[in-house]
Amino acid sequence: MAGRYRKRCSRTQCRTGNHPRFFREYEMTNTDIVSFLNGQWPPSVETLNGQAISFCQDTSSLVMHFDTDERFCHSGDIVQGGYISGMLDAAMAYAAIGLPDLCTGVATLEMKVSFMQVGRNGRFTGSGRVIHSGRNIAYLDGELHQEDRLVAAATSTVKLLRSA
Repeated sequence: MAGRYRKRCSRTQCRTGNHPRFFREYEMTNTDIVSFLNGQWPPSVETLNGQAISFCQDTSSLVMHFDTDERFCHSGDIVQGGYISGMLDAAMAYAAIGLPDLCTGVATLEMKVSFMQVGRNGRFTGSGRVIHSGRNIAYLDGELHQEDRLVAAATSTVKLLRSA
């Protein structure tokens, strides 16, 4: 999909094409963005079996599903906290894709995770949103649910990356 829509940015050449100017210049819908994301996940998100479910450009928010199996667990069927943190990091970071002038992605500078209860092997639903953004820094938050239970919540500070 990216090859079909790729176009030179007005100020910089984006390597990935997955930024808001790209989405708006080609009038991509939220559904188009979900399809685009699901077609180009990095290995870290693939390892977590991540899948975008919905994206909202107006609120820069994203909902994702993650599926775990016994490889993610310790102490029986309890998912290890590092994987839960990774799911939250992915949901929050990819929510930032809707920020103006974001070209290549984000780098997490700081992340705080609060665990509410254990996550069991199975499906998780992660949500991420942009709370506030400036020229170089953005503040994000996210939640990870399993069924109707809040498993963990997080906040994150990220550096907005642009092509050189």
